[in-house]
Amino acid sequence: MFELKLLRVDLTNGSFKEQIIGEDLVRKWLGGRGLGAYLALKEIPKGADPLGPENKLYILTGPATGTLWPLSGRYHVIGKSPLTGILGESNSGGEFGPWLRFSGYDGVVLEGASDEPVYLTIKNGEPELHPAKHIWGKGTVHTEKIVREEVGEKERGSVLCIGPAGENLVKIAAVMNDMYRAAGRTGLGAVMGSKKLKAIFVVGDRKPPVHDVGEFTKVVMEKRKVLEENPVTGQGLPAYGTAILVNIVNTAGIFPTRNFQTGIFEHAEKISGEKLAETYLLKNKGCWGCTVQCSRVTKVPEAGFYQTPVGEGPEYETVWALGANLGIGNLAAIIKANYLINELGMDTISFGNAVATAMYLYQEGKLTLEDTDGIEFKWGNEAALIEAIYRTAYRNGFGDDLAEGAARLANKYGDPDAAIHIRNLTLPAYDPRGVKAHALAYATANRGGCHLRAYMISQEILGIPEKFDPFEKNLKKVKATIETQNYFAVIDSLVVCKFLTFAHGPDHTLDLLRALTGWDITIEEMLTIGERVYNAERLFSVKEGKWVKDYLPKRLVTTPMPEGPAKGHTADVQDMIEDYWKLRGWEEGKPKAETLKRLGLDEFLGLL
Repeated sequence: MFELKLLRVDLTNGSFKEQIIGEDLVRKWLGGRGLGAYLALKEIPKGADPLGPENKLYILTGPATGTLWPLSGRYHVIGKSPLTGILGESNSGGEFGPWLRFSGYDGVVLEGASDEPVYLTIKNGEPELHPAKHIWGKGTVHTEKIVREEVGEKERGSVLCIGPAGENLVKIAAVMNDMYRAAGRTGLGAVMGSKKLKAIFVVGDRKPPVHDVGEFTKVVMEKRKVLEENPVTGQGLPAYGTAILVNIVNTAGIFPTRNFQTGIFEHAEKISGEKLAETYLLKNKGCWGCTVQCSRVTKVPEAGFYQTPVGEGPEYETVWALGANLGIGNLAAIIKANYLINELGMDTISFGNAVATAMYLYQEGKLTLEDTDGIEFKWGNEAALIEAIYRTAYRNGFGDDLAEGAARLANKYGDPDAAIHIRNLTLPAYDPRGVKAHALAYATANRGGCHLRAYMISQEILGIPEKFDPFEKNLKKVKATIETQNYFAVIDSLVVCKFLTFAHGPDHTLDLLRALTGWDITIEEMLTIGERVYNAERLFSVKEGKWVKDYLPKRLVTTPMPEGPAKGHTADVQDMIEDYWKLRGWEEGKPKAETLKRLGLDEFLGLL
């Protein structure tokens, strides 16, 4: 039997309860993102306050996490998002996911809310809550140090925590782990803060179940070789990390600059992965059990304003969000800002977009020095960026507006289109005007402006597994977007890293899944799991009556790209959206009854 064991923690009364997820449900949802979507849809009441005790936070692994499966050092967090008001979910690497499984549980469900700050420890299946008043207010690095000292584990185990941003219910707060890793998007760090849970420490000796160790090991070795021979996972990412994309995307003319006003940044080379390798890189690092080692360990050693301790990052998205997006071409400033944002516990994409929105409003005369407490939000102002980090995390002055996220900030100051968002979640580092399939993926991403529900940049820019013309709009792209969304939902539910998908198609994943579980599963059944997950997530929006219909930011639909390879193009893909709905079996963004029946979601028919 392939089962998952969850620990339910009632923070209101400090009690614990175990729940076994039987093999029938595991085969239907896998784990991670899929199981989380199912449980959240069933258990979180309609209209629940995301920052109230009725919301729940699911911290889940999947069947692959912590096994020999390549790149399996991840976990998924799910709950109702305070930023979007619909299903929020995010994914993180590092070591927490595997150590959670080793501790005796495959997931933790946080319910209710504590009156006082607490932290949770799980050691070989033994959970315990501890007072956390003395670490409330501490940053993520020092929180980990204190918790490790108190539990007597300097090396083994892993710490997940929130920083001051989560404690202060900042709507772009992240759930952090292993000091520098972030489940960043959708503001779930604020949900953890609302429950007064500061941290979770996990350690143990349990081995995750594998149906046939010999067969699984053999398949793993075959698939690892595929990864090592792939130019992206075997060469590009190890050499330059995710920031290898800076020059590639800038050359394609879709590197969003100064709040998506253009797609070319004149200082891109100065903040590229290549430049980082020449300057502030100390060494490469990987998540648990990873052969790619794409993370960058960095430090700004020079004495002065931008000097930092040793930290991890910045990743491509962070380099963009705090760099080109703000008109900043100084790597030292970006590394400093990244370190502080990690320490205070925020999502770098959402934070960078909030500041970019402020700079755009300032440019347009909608935001004054009186509004911003005297801070000049001019393009390229590195000091304003650093100051805004502290103010946002502690909700001081204008930081209180930034803490609400870009969409609410733009609405408050009278220019809703200043914020480039979908469903209140701001877009990441690819301008959709020059990549039509990726534009469709943005529009239809259940959690909002997201590049990780279907990374169509792979086909449209990188040519993996085949090259698409980025400017074409056709049915083939619509089908490919849906197929990728379904496959990525499987990847997130297993839970493994999406970088696998540069080298591993569904056939590779199927081989590994069969060897791991012993299931006689077909590729169609596996991808149907992903389709089921995608529909369940959309049903959460249907239940809430919010953000059901798909769209793209108005400014990008109506204002053509002003220069570069994508000059003259807009993000108007309404015809593709309508084709997408037909192929999904949806109407105006809402799943039809026959679609739910086909996917075995009959229990949710009452939501339609």
